[in-house]
Amino acid sequence: MQLDKRRIAITGGFGTLGLAAVQAALGAGAQVVAIDRADAPAEGIGQATCIGGVDLADPKAAKQALAAAAKALGGLDALVNIAGTFRYETVADGSVDTWDLLYRVNLRTAVAASQAALEHLHAGGRIINIGAASALKAGAGVGAYTASKSGVMRFTEALAEELKSRDITVNALLPSILDTPPNRADMPDADFARWVKPEQLADVIVFLLSKQSSAITGALIPVTGRV
Repeated sequence: MQLDKRRIAITGGFGTLGLAAVQAALGAGAQVVAIDRADAPAEGIGQATCIGGVDLADPKAAKQALAAAAKALGGLDALVNIAGTFRYETVADGSVDTWDLLYRVNLRTAVAASQAALEHLHAGGRIINIGAASALKAGAGVGAYTASKSGVMRFTEALAEELKSRDITVNALLPSILDTPPNRADMPDADFARWVKPEQLADVIVFLLSKQSSAITGALIPVTGRV
């Protein structure tokens, strides 16, 4: 799947999934800017431009970061919203502040970054969000997380409808458990082979960034491995 020098901004670009997505996009021939709240890695990420220290939940900061990305790339063809976080916390023993935190990091960042990207995107543009398969039915301890990811799903559907006339597609991926070091540490007895590897999810992201996905918009696509 070739991306033919498409110009792509990826939020959460320094995390495990973000790094996989940046590397997959670069490998497919894209030009990439990675944006993250963390400081930019000293060694960089391949040929990607790195913009660190950005609070994407702040609309002004998001606007500045996406403008910088568009300037660095000479325009913008796509935005991938990966920035996010997770907390396991029951309602009975938890804090309402956790709900605010996950709303801010998982949903507000996607909305603010997408708003900021819209002035740079054109016909054929792409916005890809990361939801969660668990948001289809919440379980104990993940209420705040799944509520925020449910918001990502509804946001995806609404924005897809808004942008149909501009020929910009908006889709969300709904992964199950990602095979990351923190998840392995939290669930050491699990069968890791059943989980989704970040590189596998990145491959689906690359497909949605490609011209071959042009007929898909407003989709909530499960990527669940064998969980």
